[in-house]
Amino acid sequence: MSKTMKRWQLSSFGLKNLELATVPVPTPGSHELLVRVSAVSLNYRDKLVVEGELLPDAPAMPFTPVSDMAGEVVATGDGVSRFRTGDRVLGNFWTQWIDGEPPREMTRHGLSLGGPLPGVLAEYVLIREDVAVTAPASLTDREASTLPIAGLTAWFALVETGKLKAGDTVLVEGTGGVALFGLQIARAFGARAIVTSRSAEKLKRVEILGMCDVIDTSATPDWSAVALDLTGGAGVDHVLELIGGDNISQSLAALASGGRIAQIGFLNGTEIRFSAVPMMLKRAIIQGITVGHRRAFEDMVRAIDARGIKPAIDEIYSFDAAPEAFNHLERGPFGKIVIDVLK
Repeated sequence: MSKTMKRWQLSSFGLKNLELATVPVPTPGSHELLVRVSAVSLNYRDKLVVEGELLPDAPAMPFTPVSDMAGEVVATGDGVSRFRTGDRVLGNFWTQWIDGEPPREMTRHGLSLGGPLPGVLAEYVLIREDVAVTAPASLTDREASTLPIAGLTAWFALVETGKLKAGDTVLVEGTGGVALFGLQIARAFGARAIVTSRSAEKLKRVEILGMCDVIDTSATPDWSAVALDLTGGAGVDHVLELIGGDNISQSLAALASGGRIAQIGFLNGTEIRFSAVPMMLKRAIIQGITVGHRRAFEDMVRAIDARGIKPAIDEIYSFDAAPEAFNHLERGPFGKIVIDVLK
């Protein structure tokens, strides 16, 4: 193994300041794994981190961004018992959250991969063994790299907290990574899926992924009325709310009695606005979702292998082309963007 590696790092915030550097390969300490990264995937969060729009306190520079990776354990530190060299692993985004309720300190200064903790856009990374999750045997490293944020967010909203069951109706907004994972999880569990998007072209691609209903919100801005029609007036049981702003009022209008809205995204702004009356009349449950814990991640991995869930990847970039991958993220991908790290 080489003594040096390549990694992308920021000297200061801004994509123009993302540079490829040669640095020493780190040595694993007690209970740490050295992982040779095979592939990483990008999330909208990574763009916000790179541009300095998300973290309240700037991390120490130079800083390596990106939260999601798949790779192989190539060395272990003293005391490691959960993994051994040769294992394929992923990293859990919330490094402190193993199961149950999140630690109290996490809500104040959560330690997450890719900010404030160093990220994974590098040929080798160190992670603690209790942060690692075994990769699904049925997925390639490229596919598995998409799971830690987008996959687990959809899973946590629908399965872990939403108790998704066959016959439920799930409405997902848009065609990004979380939305398409929501679609695929819904179908894998025997639920009905409805997908909304402003892009007719992307909705055509959605229909290829599996049986679902689609709503073109450019053609029908009052999309909740269409959702109600599609469900015979009953409404939908689960909404993955990825837009934010006043869009949640449409989500409430489309909701079934006792239905759940998972508040995940804020493309139209972080302030959500809605009338309390429909929420009260429908006994709506509105829950904030911020990825999930390691135990749920491990449950999802088993379900992926058992139920044949396959991530939707829009495009794969070479490691040297990481800035171009971020530019694609800005344009809005269909599913996930992956960067090959291992040559």
